Amino acid sequence: MDKKYILVVDDDRTIVRAIAILLEKEGYSVLCAYDGLEALDAAMNNAVQLILIDVMMPKMNGLSAVMKIREKRNIPIIVLSAKSEDTDKVLGLSMGADDYVTKPFNTMELVARVRSQLRRYTSLGDINSHMGTNIISNGRLSYNTDERILKADGDPVRLTATETKIVDLLMRNLGRIFPAEEIYRRVWNEPAYAAENTVMVHIRRIREKIELNPKEPEYLKVVWGIGYKIEKM
Repeated sequence: MDKKYILVVDDDRTIVRAIAILLEKEGYSVLCAYDGLEALDAAMNNAVQLILIDVMMPKMNGLSAVMKIREKRNIPIIVLSAKSEDTDKVLGLSMGADDYVTKPFNTMELVARVRSQLRRYTSLGDINSHMGTNIISNGRLSYNTDERILKADGDPVRLTATETKIVDLLMRNLGRIFPAEEIYRRVWNEPAYAAENTVMVHIRRIREKIELNPKEPEYLKVVWGIGYKIEKM
């Protein structure tokens, strides 16, 4: 099996080295960067399949780098930060991160999250997309269940691996309302703990990509007190 390349970014070289040793023991290949600009260059010019990135860094902070990387690539991004407040997590997710890990982190948990993100990326991202003809059509939206490609008005929508799995769940179950906890369990493959904010941020990002007016969505709707659904047209 080909090795997976992971980019580790932190201005603390000791932390970068410790994470690199941890991931290399798990069989991953690791590239290192020490500020946001180096991260951007490494992500654009190497076959990186996942990024672990700190928030507070010189030259360009981690969240700005995430936004720039997201313009070109849909690889999984896990933000590392000493800030543990929910608002910080929501900000990181809203700027394009797929997951958020607070420092100091448990090494086993970090490895588990890396594995989980890579598993979703390789099965749902643009690594293993296959040709297929199973199309779900719903108004302006069409979704190819084989290729995992969503189109709005005939144009492909650029989704991250996490967003793709949410869309896959909702498009295969048009009109069905899914509580945030159930979406989290199905998409993240782990127990739902304080899942509402995480799911809400990803829903908002998808909405911004598919709705003509995200503030008054036609398709991706919240049913207050219950959950989320894609309206059947």
